[in-house]
Amino acid sequence: MVAYTSHNTTCFDKESPAISFVGRHNSGKTTLIEQIVAKLVERGYDIGTIKHHGHKGFDIDIPGKDSYRHMQAGSSDTIIVAPDKMARITHLHQEPSCDQLVATMPNHDLVIVEGFRKSGLETIEVMRKGNTADEECAELFYYGAQHALSPELDITQIRCELVQSERFQNEAPSVQETLLHQALLNAQQQLEKMPQASTVALATNIEQAHKAAELYDIPSFDINDYEGIVEFLIRHYVRPRLSVVIQAGGESKRMKQSKALVEFMGRPLLCHMIERLAPIADRLLITTNEAERLSFVHNLYPQMNIDLLPDIYPMRGALPGIASALSGAKTPLVALVACDMVFVSAHLLAHEAALTHKLHVDAVVPVNKHGFEPFHAVYRRNECLQAVTAALKEGKHRAQELITRVNTYQLTPQEARAIEPYGGYFMNANTPEELAQLEERYRSLYDE
Repeated sequence: MVAYTSHNTTCFDKESPAISFVGRHNSGKTTLIEQIVAKLVERGYDIGTIKHHGHKGFDIDIPGKDSYRHMQAGSSDTIIVAPDKMARITHLHQEPSCDQLVATMPNHDLVIVEGFRKSGLETIEVMRKGNTADEECAELFYYGAQHALSPELDITQIRCELVQSERFQNEAPSVQETLLHQALLNAQQQLEKMPQASTVALATNIEQAHKAAELYDIPSFDINDYEGIVEFLIRHYVRPRLSVVIQAGGESKRMKQSKALVEFMGRPLLCHMIERLAPIADRLLITTNEAERLSFVHNLYPQMNIDLLPDIYPMRGALPGIASALSGAKTPLVALVACDMVFVSAHLLAHEAALTHKLHVDAVVPVNKHGFEPFHAVYRRNECLQAVTAALKEGKHRAQELITRVNTYQLTPQEARAIEPYGGYFMNANTPEELAQLEERYRSLYDE
């Protein structure tokens, strides 16, 4: 048996998903986040956090320490490093945006932000009973929900409606109406701290807030329901695990041998593909009908725990191959890649996975003038497997049957180039001559 050598895989940073917990002063945001982070970490997730201070002049360094003396001497940017952690203190001329901060924190399963209400992130609103500002906010929120107003409440409109109402002028106001009236008097400072269109859930122990959330059809949790909030985050925001499936098949008539084993850059093409894709894979699989010949990958990449999957359908065609891949993968998201796409972009596939999760779609498939690219795409496993199975029962074998049966986001060439400007990632080789041309191009771009 031929001995092959593995090359180092390329380092790759994955964009971290993020969500913000927002509320008024003393609403209990920090206490809640502390519990949520601990429970997510217990489940094996890697969590980052950002705290928006909102006021100038905070200091986390210790007077008298060397790093503090560096800053006092005039250093504008100081890093403190120890074997197990590091910190960076930077003097700012302008506060960075939340997006910019999250971009500096890649490779987390989730970044939880405290504050930054206007960041554009989706938010979980925190309201605590006993905190006057939260109770006033809940009353305003409930009033708006009862009157079918937008969550971005028009405070002036509400104040006029309430004060001019016949009941408020001629009868003794209820406790709720009195509280609402007081809230309206304080509305100018509350206005910018109300639930908004970005609010995706509430964490509260205020009855009026729960009622408002129900009317607005927004999920609401008790402020101490840590497990419920964690499950919500895992379902909607924590980065889902991604399987990458390389579709290797077997002998290729046009290539005159197995594409997986054909030589590319002095090694089997399959090795090249594994090393390009490994950085984004939580699980790496290869669909093949020649598992014994490809078993060398287990010795070559022992740390990757690569699975070799047989075809589960006897017939040929794109759709049966997709069915085998989706059946063998056990993660929520699955990236499918053809074995002969030598310029496959891990960066673009990671972006496709992030879009699948963020947009709540079943698939993200690139499209160009040649049509769909189903083998440089990401699929939501359960939904797509169900659609594939139904199509095969109807005798359909083309990949487009899947794409048209599920909620598919079509990734345009412009979007793809914005992520991976060099292009060429959909090029594949069907003959020895085409592979030689791709290798020549590859050598001109990469000095190996």
